Amino acid sequence: MPQVCEAPSTSKAGKGNRPAPFGFQLLLDLYECKQGACDDLGLCYEFLEQIVEALKVQPQSPPFIFRTDGKRFPDKAGLSGWIPLVESGVQLHTLTVKDFISIDVYSCQAFEVEPIMAFVRAFFAPKRMDHQFIERGTDYYK
Repeated sequence: MPQVCEAPSTSKAGKGNRPAPFGFQLLLDLYECKQGACDDLGLCYEFLEQIVEALKVQPQSPPFIFRTDGKRFPDKAGLSGWIPLVESGVQLHTLTVKDFISIDVYSCQAFEVEPIMAFVRAFFAPKRMDHQFIERGTDYYK
């Protein structure tokens, strides 16, 4: 069954009598991504730009992305990036040596999980992708 984030209603009520959460966080771990993806600055920057459209949210600025010095930190070589959103933000971290990518999607606006996971798969073609979904600020509207 597809997982869907439920948007807070105007009455701030969630399922049953429980208040709606403030936000929603999708944590993705991508294993054995397509060759070169973890070190591709352009691809990762484009991902951060385009996920904004997939989430239907508003960016606060262009993405920020940084390369970790693989000579100084060989086990941490890769990229770290973030795009701040009016609705929160998306982070991306890659580890080139393992072709591993972790992505955190946090939004106070509800979003459908499956389309975001499909979007991520299309960009990075992982052989395996694990996910966790967390409701954040569950007492915010009490």
